[in-house]
Amino acid sequence: MNTPTSPKLLGRTFQEWFFSLPVFSLLLLTLIIGTGEMVHSQLLRLGETMFGDPSSQVQYFMLRAEPTKPSCDANQNIETELKKQAAPKDKSSNDDIDNLFGEQAAEDPAVLRKSMEQAIEICKSKHDLYNRVLKHQTSQVKIYRAIETSFFGLFQVGTDNRPLILLLMVSIAAVTTTLGFHHIGIRPGRYTRDYLMQSVSQAIASGLLLYSCVSYYRILLNSGVPIEHALVHYVWMALFSILLLINLKRVVMPVKSKDGDGTWSQAFLSVPLYAQMATIAGVYFLLHDHPAGLAIYINQLMELPSIFLNLGLFIWAGMLLKQSRIVDLFMDLLRPWRLSPQLLTYIILLAAAVPTAYTGASGIFVIAAGGIIYHEVRSSGGTRQFALAATAMSGSLGVVLRPCLLVVLIAALNKQVTTNGLYHWGFFVFLLTSTLFFLASQMLRTKRASIESFNVAIPATLRAIVPTLPYVSVVVVIIALYEYALDTKLNEITAPTIMPVMLLIILIFDKIINKGKAELTPDYSSHRQEGVEKSIRYATNETLGHIGALLSLMTLSLAMGGVIERSEVMNYAPKVFASDWTAMAFLMVTKVLLGMIMDPFGAVVLVSGTLAPVAYANHIDPVHFWMMVLVAFELGYLLPPVALNQLLTRQVIGEDEIDLADEEVRTQGFYRRYERWILPMVVMSIGLAIVSFGPLAVRDFPALSFVKGWFGLPPQ
Repeated sequence: MNTPTSPKLLGRTFQEWFFSLPVFSLLLLTLIIGTGEMVHSQLLRLGETMFGDPSSQVQYFMLRAEPTKPSCDANQNIETELKKQAAPKDKSSNDDIDNLFGEQAAEDPAVLRKSMEQAIEICKSKHDLYNRVLKHQTSQVKIYRAIETSFFGLFQVGTDNRPLILLLMVSIAAVTTTLGFHHIGIRPGRYTRDYLMQSVSQAIASGLLLYSCVSYYRILLNSGVPIEHALVHYVWMALFSILLLINLKRVVMPVKSKDGDGTWSQAFLSVPLYAQMATIAGVYFLLHDHPAGLAIYINQLMELPSIFLNLGLFIWAGMLLKQSRIVDLFMDLLRPWRLSPQLLTYIILLAAAVPTAYTGASGIFVIAAGGIIYHEVRSSGGTRQFALAATAMSGSLGVVLRPCLLVVLIAALNKQVTTNGLYHWGFFVFLLTSTLFFLASQMLRTKRASIESFNVAIPATLRAIVPTLPYVSVVVVIIALYEYALDTKLNEITAPTIMPVMLLIILIFDKIINKGKAELTPDYSSHRQEGVEKSIRYATNETLGHIGALLSLMTLSLAMGGVIERSEVMNYAPKVFASDWTAMAFLMVTKVLLGMIMDPFGAVVLVSGTLAPVAYANHIDPVHFWMMVLVAFELGYLLPPVALNQLLTRQVIGEDEIDLADEEVRTQGFYRRYERWILPMVVMSIGLAIVSFGPLAVRDFPALSFVKGWFGLPPQ
């Protein structure tokens, strides 16, 4: 990544010119595409209001192009045409189909006349409409039409090329992440052998990916059918060629670390997860004589470009949030109460659920706000282990709330469920898991709970509300503009477009009103930059690395899903179990295992095609099944061997702080030594058990039927 000694051109590093700037442009283009659809619908509505003429039955859509004069003759003489039809025809001109019916009597003149009269009436209507439309083709219409259609053509080009935009963004980000050694692994690289092992593993992975892409392209080339989107295949091959060259160079000329050589056992833990997945999947497909398999499955990324582009926008929004003081201002509302670490963490988790839902996935919020959460829990007296547990869980509870992108993907792939149904029950799941965390943390605390007196806390909180009011006003104005000016409400469909715009405006507002002021929390806000341009540039640089790391992992998760699918390992399990309870137990364990090794988006694609039909065949309600899946995935993201949210926490907090946390509890009991692992695992495990089997118990045991009334369920 960037270093202070990096050579600069016009104040920008090489990476910023050739990597960050293109990705920034692609992110803006994605925003323009999304916003363009909203704006264009309003242009059409405005055009109808300005130029539509209900009295003449002329609508604006009829005026969007020059009318074409009808070719039919509205003044045709029916008698003349009837005589032509009645005239004897040359039998030699009859074709074989006519002769199939033999000698036929002439058509009934009355029927023919009526047909001609109807045709003339239709023709007259066409000419009448043409004349009315032509009359409305004023110079004002033509000017407005040129603007509207030009705008439509501009964003339509982007809409039609979403897969290519996504692939370019992923490619640039992947190269940058590789150059900076920022891919996600069980532990980050620190020593010379770590970097060497990362380079070797990525060289093998890149070679397998390149060979698979070339094989896939050759198959398409030899099929005799024109290749659709050939440019996409060229970009894939170029990407893996560049990654291969980068890593081969580093194998030949290893990167030296100032911390020493390290050990080979630690080095193996530094291998990027995407490289492990690529190697496993690539070798599997080679052994099964299907070298193109790896390329085929990673190309599934192109089938849902909007979902993954939106994920990139959410990551950008998270990094913009990180550059602003919004989280600081929220914490200022809580500081006067001097809450115990457990109660403070509970409130933080409740509040964090909203931005987690609006940033699309749990890991993004951990990256964006994990540092602040860790600092605040520590400042309130929490141990490092407890603070790490709170940070890892901060993004785990909101994935079931509106408008989380993962739920949108589930609904898109499964017609049995809707986003409204999933979000409705997701709210109750959120209440369950958050309450479980509060109860568990209270039971396991070692110090007495504390809270400041109301006489002191309330006035201080009211004073802290005042600085938040301008920000709240900005949010309200932006939402109102979208809703009333563009007729677009903030929901799961529009959030990926509206949230980055909102965060950009808030960041600009924040930097302007706080220009020259000292940072509120300098001990954990050193990443924040002064000025609008520097802040946006820094946020984009961070976005670049996270897009490369997360989307590389997601892309290869699709390939791992392909291995699981083609190996038919799922076929070893019965399609129909002896009871729904047994089926649910099997599905629950399977989902946790998937969450431990795969990212959520790739896992959802796999589950939709393999395990979801098993659930439906065993009479498990689809909404119930997917609620269980989401909780199981979140538990899996907190468990070894991958523990994605724990890895992201480690990345945000830093290795030194992790070492201090381990040293702090080295002489204490088992639970305190591993609290950051055990506490989230216990909470999510209990929550998963209740979500999985609770609805079955309510259904099967009449004594529990009263519970249905709590959630508005009809009685059996």
